[in-house]
Parts: sequence; C-alpha cells; structure tokens
Amino acid sequence: MVSRFPSPIRWSRGLLRGTVSSSSRRGVSAMARGGEEGKLGEFLEYMDRLRNYERSGVPRGAGTDSDDGFDLGRMRRLLRRLGDPHTHYPAVHIAGTKGKGSTAAFLSNILREQGYNVGCYSSPHLLTIRERISVGEHGGPVPAALLSDLFDQAKEAIDQSIESESGALTHFEVFTTLSFLLFSRENVDFAIVEAGLGGARDATNVIRNTELAASVITTVGKEHLAALGGSLQSIAVAKSGIIKEGQPVIIGGPFSTDIEQIIRDRAFLTQSTVISACDPGVRSITRCVGWDYGKPYQSCDIAVQISNDMPLSMELHDIKLQLLGDHQRQNAVTASCTALCLRELGWNISDASIRAGLEKTQLLGRSQFLTHDEASVLGLDRSSTILIDGAHTEASAKALSDVIRTVEPEGPLALIIGMANDKEHLAFAAQLLSGRRPDIVLLTEARIAGGTARSMLASSLKDIWTGVAHDQGIDCTDIGVVTSDESPDLIDRLAAAATSSPNKPAPMMIGCGNAPFSRDLLKAASRLLQARSDNGDVGAPAGLICVTGSLHMVSSVLQQLEQ
Repeated sequence: MVSRFPSPIRWSRGLLRGTVSSSSRRGVSAMARGGEEGKLGEFLEYMDRLRNYERSGVPRGAGTDSDDGFDLGRMRRLLRRLGDPHTHYPAVHIAGTKGKGSTAAFLSNILREQGYNVGCYSSPHLLTIRERISVGEHGGPVPAALLSDLFDQAKEAIDQSIESESGALTHFEVFTTLSFLLFSRENVDFAIVEAGLGGARDATNVIRNTELAASVITTVGKEHLAALGGSLQSIAVAKSGIIKEGQPVIIGGPFSTDIEQIIRDRAFLTQSTVISACDPGVRSITRCVGWDYGKPYQSCDIAVQISNDMPLSMELHDIKLQLLGDHQRQNAVTASCTALCLRELGWNISDASIRAGLEKTQLLGRSQFLTHDEASVLGLDRSSTILIDGAHTEASAKALSDVIRTVEPEGPLALIIGMANDKEHLAFAAQLLSGRRPDIVLLTEARIAGGTARSMLASSLKDIWTGVAHDQGIDCTDIGVVTSDESPDLIDRLAAAATSSPNKPAPMMIGCGNAPFSRDLLKAASRLLQARSDNGDVGAPAGLICVTGSLHMVSSVLQQLEQ
C-alpha cells in the first residue's frame, strides 16, 4: 500500500499493517494543558489577531458558491507558497450540518485500528485549539511543540500571504493551511478533513479530485442559513460542492427527496458513484443500552449489503457504541460505509478494524456523561448524573431529547442552557420541551469563541422558553432573571427564588443574567433538583443535570473540571 503517490492517485490493495489501538479525544490535566499551551504563546497571539468568523459570525452569503462567497483563491495562493502540501496524501472530505465531527472521529479510529497513520482536521475545539488537529497512529491533540515548530517554519510564507492579500486571510484559513502542512510533514496515509462551513466555498475545499479518496455529506439542516443562501436547497448545493470528478460520495441522511436529488444531480454531473447510508441494503438497530463504569453505551447491529456500482458488504453484531442516540448510530453507519468504500478502492480495512474503531470512539461534549469523580470535582454529590452535549440546532435538540429518553434517568431533570444569538432558539426549545419534560430550566449566557458578541441574553432566552412552553400548553413558573449583581451568592438567590414559587409541580424557567457559566450554576441546579425530588426525601433519585445549547457551554464545564 502506498502512502505517497503521483497524480492522479493510483491505489493498490495493501498488506495489513499491525493493528494499533486508537485513543479517543480526551481532556488533559490542568498542569499538562497549561504547560503545553505555554509553548504556543506567540502562535496563539498571532492567530488571535486574524479575523475569526467563529467569534463574530459569518457574513450573509459567505458560504454560497457565488460572488458573495469566500474567495478560495486566497487558500490556493497561500498553499502554493508552502509547496501545495494538501496534494501529498489521499483525503476523505466530510461536510454536513450535523454529524460530520462524529463521522470523522469514527472513520479516523477505524483507519488507526488498521494501523494507518491518520491525520484528522476538525472544528471547533473545546479546551485547546490543538484538538482540531490529530495525527499519527494514536490520535489525540497535536503536541504543542510540533505545532509551534510548524508555525515557525511557515510564518514567513503566511506573513507574505497576509500582506499580498491585504490582510484578508482568516483564522480558519491559516489554521487549515497549517493542518495540511502538518499532514504532509508527518507523511500521513490518510487525511480526514472536516469542512468548516458549507462546502463549496469552505477553506478546506481546495482538495482536488486527484487527492480525494471520497467525499461524505452527513446531513443537511438549517444551521448558518443566511450564510449559505437562505434555504435548505441552497445549503444542499453548497455542501455538494465537495463532490469531485470521478470520486465516490457517501451520503448519510436521511434526506428529504428534493435535498437528496440535489446531491445526486451534482454527483451525476461529476460522474461520481453515490453510496447511501440509507440504502435499502443498509440495516442498523440499537438492541439495548447498558452501563459500564458509570457510563452508558448502546449495543448496535450494523449490516451493509449494497450491490450497485460499488458493491459493499459487512455484518457486525453487538457493537458497543460509546456515542449515544439514533443519530450517532447513523453516523457510525455512514463511517462504516465510507470505510467499506475505501476497502473497495483497494485499501486494506478489515471488519474487525471497523468494529474496534467504532467502539473506541469518544468525543468530548457529544452526549458525554461525566463520571462520579468528575461530579465531585465540580462540587456536587458523587451520585449526581451530569450530561453535557453541544446541541444547538433543532435536529441536535431532538437527538439530545432522544438520548435523555433512552437512558431513562430516575428523578427530576434540569437543563442549563446558553446559546449563540444566531441559532434556532424557538425550534430548539420546542424540541427539548416536547421530550422528557424538564423540572428546572436555567437560562444563562454562553461566551462564544471567547467573546460575547454572539451571546444570546439570558433574559431573551427565558422569554423564548416561557413562550414556547405556553404554546405547548405547559404550565410553567417564570421565576424571572437572577443576576450576580443582586446577590453575591447565586446558589442561595436561586434557591430562594425557587422556594417562593407557588406552583412547585410546574417546570421553573429561571434566567441567570450577568452571570457567566460557573460551577455555581451546576450547584444551584443540583439544589433545585433536590428540592423537587420527592420533596427532598433522603435517598430519592438525584435526577439528571444536562448542560447544552452550544459547544462553548460544554467547554465551560470541561474548563471547570480542569481548574
């Protein structure tokens, strides 16, 4: 099997290399992370000076394949200065509204289990920017020293490009370039590349058909609607822009008929084989949910029997997925179909590696249940059950609601929610309120990419949630907005507000304004749940606390664990 190749790519069926156990993404200790990040001081300062659309929001139409879209010429010119590193290895390019990060993680781990040297590029990050790049047979965030050295070597070319482009190069473009450069320097066998926004005009879409092994489109939803043209159809057009001439595309779904047709039309024009993870020959089922060391898993069966232009075959039983929910099972199916496609193209990928890769995949902040020890670190009783999930769209809210229903937590439910101001707030609230009904809803303000420019006010969120509850016929109690200025002890202030509520059985909506997320909110939620749990009887179930609304909210919880 070749890892360096001429253009166009010529792949041969390779010999099985030694299977290497892949590690999942995981947080690092505060001391280790602090030491590592200290090596990136100059690099982080440099990057912070670049335009960052994650922090400020994406301009209208920027992701469309039009005159309003991002200029991919900037990326191509920068990469040319650095020797076009993105042309030195085969890539799998993944786009989609939801599921692309999980699919990328599943596929990366499958390939690592087979013994391949894999580079994976994804976004956003939760604890450190190094999470966006993993490389090697074991995965994990790129070492700070390696990233710092790479930046030092590339800085002159980046400076020249910034000057020649009149300062227009963005944070995402520069970091994407560094990831491609690192994968080249590390001689990866595969690069798994997750698109940032849309596809057609995303900075990652410099990958040509001569380097592309396969493209993957997981889902099409309404996120970044204005930036991607204003309709689901325009979003589908943008995402289908990653499909390249003569190279297969794997579609996840399920998609509506008109959206799938847009993708298939693009594939027809590029003479690309379409493999659907929703093909009638693909079957998957969750048989049961179990618990192992205090964390749940879902036991799944996945069978693939496709006999079209590219025949694929696999049957696996009792796969223990650590990522929960029907949506994650579908992501696992999409990754499996992609691995089988690569196998059909000549890469050696065994069924055993597919199973092992799926089972070992974990992702911070995606249906993540904290351990009892982690609950204790946050100042809560060890019996507390805490779920953190970066859901922030209507579809992901439904998926989260399904996860909560699946694990069937005993006792009351509290939601702690903070969101960006450009999300589907009404639909998000409607989905979570139509599932397992929460007893407590604490609305707070999330810091988005380290700033507040895109943060939704807690008072506005509270008004939205109480309005949606009223529309659904839910009799809720509006406690109002509690601010940190009104009381130095947020926990006592919230407890007092809840105790004074005349309608205790109804869900309580509490806005926590001017109070950035802290472990005090978790403690307040715990105390409120205790009061709701069988009138505070000793031994009653502690209930479930779920923190959601944004990956930045999840990041805040993880940062609390590291302090």
